[in-house]
Amino acid sequence: MDELYWQKKEAWPETAPATIGYPEEPLFAMLDRSAEKSGDLPYTVFMGKTQTYREVKEHSDRIANFLASKGIKRGDSVAIFLPNVPHFPAIFFGILRTGAKVVTCNPLYKAGELNFQLNDTESKIVFALDHPTFTPTAYEAIKGTDVKTVIVCSVKPFLSKAKAVIGGLLGKVPKSPYYEEDKTLFYEQILAEYEPKPPHVDIDPMETAVLIYTGGTTGTPKGAELSHYNLTSNVLQIAEWVYMKEEDIGREGGVRHGEEVFVGAIPWYHSYGLTLSMLSATWFAGQLVAIPDPRAGKPPLTDLLKELESTKCTVFNCVPALYAGIANHPDVRKYDLSEISICGSGAAPLPPEVAKGFEAVTGALVFEGYGLTETSPVTHINPTNKKYRKFGSIGLPLSDTICKIVDIETGTKEMPIGEIGEIAIHGPQVFSGYWRRPEETENVMREFGGKRFFLTGDIGYMDELGYTFISDRKKQMINVGGMKAYPREIEDILFTHPKVKMAAAVGIPRDDDPSNEFVKAFIQLKEGERATPEEFIEWARDKMAGYKRPREVKIVDSLPLSNVGKVLRRVLLEEELKERGK
Repeated sequence: MDELYWQKKEAWPETAPATIGYPEEPLFAMLDRSAEKSGDLPYTVFMGKTQTYREVKEHSDRIANFLASKGIKRGDSVAIFLPNVPHFPAIFFGILRTGAKVVTCNPLYKAGELNFQLNDTESKIVFALDHPTFTPTAYEAIKGTDVKTVIVCSVKPFLSKAKAVIGGLLGKVPKSPYYEEDKTLFYEQILAEYEPKPPHVDIDPMETAVLIYTGGTTGTPKGAELSHYNLTSNVLQIAEWVYMKEEDIGREGGVRHGEEVFVGAIPWYHSYGLTLSMLSATWFAGQLVAIPDPRAGKPPLTDLLKELESTKCTVFNCVPALYAGIANHPDVRKYDLSEISICGSGAAPLPPEVAKGFEAVTGALVFEGYGLTETSPVTHINPTNKKYRKFGSIGLPLSDTICKIVDIETGTKEMPIGEIGEIAIHGPQVFSGYWRRPEETENVMREFGGKRFFLTGDIGYMDELGYTFISDRKKQMINVGGMKAYPREIEDILFTHPKVKMAAAVGIPRDDDPSNEFVKAFIQLKEGERATPEEFIEWARDKMAGYKRPREVKIVDSLPLSNVGKVLRRVLLEEELKERGK
């Protein structure tokens, strides 16, 4: 089989190259280039206040100088325990300038979870938000680790003077209840006391730049080692793919240098937000709008809608849960969202009805993509035009990306076009392995034709044009009497019901045969709607095969979501089994 057969079909975008020349350079070179060529353009935007590219570059140099003075060197690890705040890019690139690895940490971690990650990476320093919860968590988490210094980062210097004063008077500027003096330095101190003179370090672009931890849904969290080259390559792969059509959204062309406004509603500690928002904005000298909590406001998401309007957002990459929330927001029509044009969806399956609902209230174009932490993260994107965009598919493999469907049992046999198997990926964006876990790395790697492929754990198939369709995670298939039901397929159908806002499906072991399961659906209704479980069970009779139909339905107020908007089916299942005494 031709490894790149999709590039020879009509769906392959005419503007997308088959292969790209990727620069072999350290990741911070993209900031240096934008600061040199577009230094006066606004870079970070937070609560209406901006920093230019030149200012952020200078801050990153000061941070690198400080870290080097503290003994941080090539091969060390430094952790960032921050939400999306304007400090993040300067800290991120400052760490990399020393030759150290960035360890991105979920700011919602509890002390024990953060402690594990700091210990596992042998981090030496951690940057944490000045906050009633985050700062004390950092102090607790560093106990028993190599971390001797916590850099406390306040948002106050990044507010306009009026907002900072009013916020201080009203107690709205977040602040830790205490500081452990022997362990604490403040971000403002570093900027004031250290010159913008970073150390000179020879960095191999193939070295690990970032350690990003997987969600841990299949066991102990593992650090994926992403190199400077992995991440730079993925930014370029995405950029070369995106091309908008005049007839679709009234705008012709790709991502524009110095003109785009990227609203960072996805956490930058996560590979999705890091690559598609922070790094992509940096590469294109675009504005990067920091959104610490996209669900803030009354009703939820109101603050995000205000930012989308006030910043004139043009690039908005997020997750289906946010797209659905915006489309169903009671006041969405009050906001001018007409500048939004480039909208990628990832991290979770995109139900077609959600995409259509968001497009109806914005006029934007939403295209689904796919990736994993281990692939920097993007491997597939739908063509970014209405003619070839295919709902229900994750799209085509990007330039220089080879996708194979292999047998589920061993991952060593390639499956024919149209047959279901596990998705395997080869490309410049594929990670080198899991941090200090050679056996687990070996388990997810296979070789075909002398090329190294990563087994994604996702089940799907490719059609004759190269579009890839995901059935579900390998470990989330529901075994119904020997038939395989896939939660995503069931959820996509449930989303077409006019009363459904969010839906999730899980497999419940049968009492008489625990190896056999039945489908249970959890449904969150749209605001103002009323329905019974029986209504949905009856409705599903004509919509899906018997083994796929939910035998039980539970109406819930909300569904548990990860910090990047994925529905946590695992949590639903655990809670359900606990209620059943299993």
